[in-house]
Amino acid sequence: MTEYVSHGDPRRSMALLWGKCEAPTRGPKQALTVPEIVTAAVELADTEGLAAVSMRKVADRLGRSPMALYTYVPSKAELLDIMLDTVFGEVAIDYPRDQGWRAAAEASARDGWAFYERHPWVLQISGARSLLGPHELDLYEAQLCVFDGLALTGRDMNRIVMVIGDFVRGAAKAVSDARQAPGATGLSDDDWWEARSALLDEMVGGPETWAERWPTITKIGDENAFDQLDRAPDDDTSYIVWELLDAFEFGLQRLLDGIERYIDSRAS
Repeated sequence: MTEYVSHGDPRRSMALLWGKCEAPTRGPKQALTVPEIVTAAVELADTEGLAAVSMRKVADRLGRSPMALYTYVPSKAELLDIMLDTVFGEVAIDYPRDQGWRAAAEASARDGWAFYERHPWVLQISGARSLLGPHELDLYEAQLCVFDGLALTGRDMNRIVMVIGDFVRGAAKAVSDARQAPGATGLSDDDWWEARSALLDEMVGGPETWAERWPTITKIGDENAFDQLDRAPDDDTSYIVWELLDAFEFGLQRLLDGIERYIDSRAS
């Protein structure tokens, strides 16, 4: 299920994101802080997934009642906003260009990849709307700065940042889905393939049918396109995940190749 940010109470969400909430002037002394609640919620999402995050479970983790949390955060919608902006704050926001913009752009992309590896639950949150939180804006500023002063228009810079971000997120989502597939289906990738590969040949009708109906698939198969990639003997990463990781490495370089060519054309 896809979650959406920025659909809670606008004023409460923005106040929480920017640390502008007013402390109550009456009643008992505050026993919790918003950062403590967010930390507990992020830890819960990291270990059990985003679906496990609820006000009740976060409260249980803190040894409090759910009602105690509502004093600080009005609902899960606002909690999700501050969770996301908080983890955005982990990502570097300084990419020096002493080795050129391409090295800086690659470092930024790899930091994004590592971010999704640490917090795969973020991939279950739609990127259709922005948070407009401080850490999100800091990160966007840093990504834009990589391409500043390269004879690009502002629109070009925004497009390039979006294209790289979408590529990294899409590749990370594919790997995350593949890693979760065995647990969700009860079948390892090897078991899945063994159960279906022989049946596929039976349904298709043999190599002759393959060659006639799908000549290009047959051709690249003959060229070993589907052979398993080299990996350490003790690495238990599945072949499907390895293929996706390889595609990320290949795709990132080809994407940067294209951006480099575009930047060179604009400069000339």
